[in-house]
Amino acid sequence: MKKLALALAASALCALSVPAAPASAAVETVEARMTATSAAAIAHQDMIEAFGKRPKPGRYLWRDVEAPGETRVVVGLGDQLAYLYRGAELVAVAAISTGKAPKITPMGIFNVLEKKPMHRSRKYDNAPMPFMQRIDQYGIALHAGHNPGQPASHGCVRLPSQFAAKLYKVTGVGTTVLIGA
Repeated sequence: MKKLALALAASALCALSVPAAPASAAVETVEARMTATSAAAIAHQDMIEAFGKRPKPGRYLWRDVEAPGETRVVVGLGDQLAYLYRGAELVAVAAISTGKAPKITPMGIFNVLEKKPMHRSRKYDNAPMPFMQRIDQYGIALHAGHNPGQPASHGCVRLPSQFAAKLYKVTGVGTTVLIGA
């Protein structure tokens, strides 16, 4: 956990070199991608320390811990896992399914822009997107969906259904989402 605090402090230095953008904008610069990738690597180590294992496809691990601080989500594209933090404390981890070529999930630092308990895709045959949390203006979102444990979406981050419902309750518009390699 202390490693995460150090990495976030280091990323703050990196953030000083990231051009200022409105709070609703995604930051997909090289620096932002590096920061998110570093956060994903640290989150993976925190998962081993906190849970001792990784969740299987379609599953998640959640622990009820009291922790002060902002809620944020870290997504690791390489390990196909999403991590939920409250302050410096890892609260949960879930197996995910992200975008497959040619529609890969973007990397960088995002914010939740919109939340809807039930949304339907305007691009993909009215596909259901339960517990949708949109993170960019092009339709990329965190939402419940099919989760084979490997990239299989059109760019969204698909979450196990029960995890998506719990995550939806603890995040808000503006919650930071870091997506790294």
